[in-house]
Amino acid sequence: MSKPTTANYRYTVVALLFFATTINYLDRQVIGYLKPVLEKEFNWSETDYGHIVMAFSTAYALGLLLFGRVIDAIGTKLGYTISIIIWSIAALLHAIVRTTFGFGVVRALLGAGESGNFPAAIKTVTEWFPKNERAVATGIFNAGANIGPVVLPFLVPFLLNTYGWQSAFIVTGALGFIWLVCWITMYEIPAKHKRIAKEELLYINSDAEPVAQVEKVSWAKLFAIKQTWAFIFGKLLTDPIWWFFLFWLPSYFSSTFKLDLTKPGWPLAVIYSATTIGSIGGGYLSSWFIKRGYTPYKARKTAMLIFAFCVIPVVMAQFTTNMWVAVALISLAAASHQAWSANIYTTASDFFPKQAVSSVIGIGGMAGATGGILFPLIVGVLLDHYKALGNITAGYNILFVISGCAYLVAWLAMHFLTRNNAR
Repeated sequence: MSKPTTANYRYTVVALLFFATTINYLDRQVIGYLKPVLEKEFNWSETDYGHIVMAFSTAYALGLLLFGRVIDAIGTKLGYTISIIIWSIAALLHAIVRTTFGFGVVRALLGAGESGNFPAAIKTVTEWFPKNERAVATGIFNAGANIGPVVLPFLVPFLLNTYGWQSAFIVTGALGFIWLVCWITMYEIPAKHKRIAKEELLYINSDAEPVAQVEKVSWAKLFAIKQTWAFIFGKLLTDPIWWFFLFWLPSYFSSTFKLDLTKPGWPLAVIYSATTIGSIGGGYLSSWFIKRGYTPYKARKTAMLIFAFCVIPVVMAQFTTNMWVAVALISLAAASHQAWSANIYTTASDFFPKQAVSSVIGIGGMAGATGGILFPLIVGVLLDHYKALGNITAGYNILFVISGCAYLVAWLAMHFLTRNNAR
């Protein structure tokens, strides 16, 4: 069926997902930019900070598994509503806690609430887009994860110096409730939406049935399918790297290149601006492969291999003393992660029917967050060790080597688990 030219409400839906993901990451990442200030005020060690990140990661992992299932049961509109109410309240509560334990508690609540974002967003894309447009749509909304890091290096110093660190949590937390009004008033599934044109609805539903069919949408059935395990390993091995980029890059530039985080941070803004290009470009590349005759499976797989190789140069960051060379290498790696992410999320909607997508996203997301639980512990211990030796940069160098290798290992795991697919 030809693409409609007069009706494109589905891109209004993507805009809603984009802003929700932007707010999600603003709330998540504020603490990374306030880390040097909070370390002094609460006397945190790197290990303490690692434990706080772990509290978020643990709740996020468990929440993904739960929310994936719940959203498949109650639908995207209500599921997203519940998710953003929880995480916005949690974000606001950061402003009133006064102990390290208190930060751990509110971070856990934030993680539980934020875990609903991606299962709901991916399911929404599956409901609103035919298969050949899903990677681009995913790339667009996933780019919201990069807007926060571009804005925060300028917003946080302003709020910190003008109103105090608590104001950063209050401002970002309040944004979720503004978005919620738009979501409730503007969103519904295509079949029930009053603003969608008939030709667009027909175009959305023009896809053939997914190749992989699941008779009953149960965890037992999903865990018996190799594609589920491919998604699990792909997320388990790469999500922790992205979380390292989110939570420790500000501290890396502060300790290695003496970047003052109380002032606007151009290096961080450049890195996360590059990730926006990677997210959208990564989705476009696999869709371009499909237009060139590739099957969806081969298109995603080819694109992800390219991006896995593009991360490898980050290992060279350890050999430079020039901050902007490090920025360039890390920018390429972070952009490649987002390009990888746009495609790995889309593999779930390629392999599974709509009624199972959120469950699969939740399972894979839980695996990625489990890696995010363990990796911060390693990061914290490693950095504390090298900080005690007076050379914390050496700890970051080891982490960049791990980061550079992770995506190729993940791609190989996914390849061997799905190599007999004919798609």
